[in-house]
Amino acid sequence: MTASDEDIEELYDYDALRAVTEPSAFIVHVEESTVVLGSRQRVDLLTDEFRRSCTIRRRRGGGGIVLIQPGDFWVDWWIPSSDRRWSADLRETSRQGGHRWREALRGEVVGELTVHDGPLEVDGALGVVCFTGRGPGEVFMGDRKVVGVTQWRVREGTLVSTVLHGHPTLPLVAGLADPPPGIEQALGHHTTASLGLDADAIVRNLVLIDGPWTARQLLLSD
Repeated sequence: MTASDEDIEELYDYDALRAVTEPSAFIVHVEESTVVLGSRQRVDLLTDEFRRSCTIRRRRGGGGIVLIQPGDFWVDWWIPSSDRRWSADLRETSRQGGHRWREALRGEVVGELTVHDGPLEVDGALGVVCFTGRGPGEVFMGDRKVVGVTQWRVREGTLVSTVLHGHPTLPLVAGLADPPPGIEQALGHHTTASLGLDADAIVRNLVLIDGPWTARQLLLSD
């Protein structure tokens, strides 16, 4: 059966998340490749065949479609609004997440890492997919993205979501119903392999930076 918008489950139990009172670092793993739609995106952006062949979830918050695969390093920080690290400044909150990643990667990669300090920059239709532009707090090496950042904000706190891909995400292009020109080149991001990373160690470091955090392991299954 082809999934419709009404069939798509949310990525998190967001009501349960809002009840979490401790500042937390969620290390999230997937059992199989999972396509995550942005909060305002329709499932018909994907081909019928692709919708039948993969797990699809919807997140709350901005951004485009992202393909999460086993071996990707997905770390989310939940920052309660009472915590010292919470900020009313959306851009500053994303920058904080990017700087945690840069600190964790410092000395582990060859090349200069930068954190995007400006507003969202994306070339029109390419924004249908994550990792095709530059958002606040996202980490780059040269022109290639290393870490993507999005966030979701409610009165109880802010969820800062970050991903360093373990694999290329070009398979997503074949699943788009109407892939925009230039999408393949725009998705030429770095991976743990291209950076030569021991990514398990990096993620362990992340939960120590700017702490303390309560580390929580999550498994996303179908």
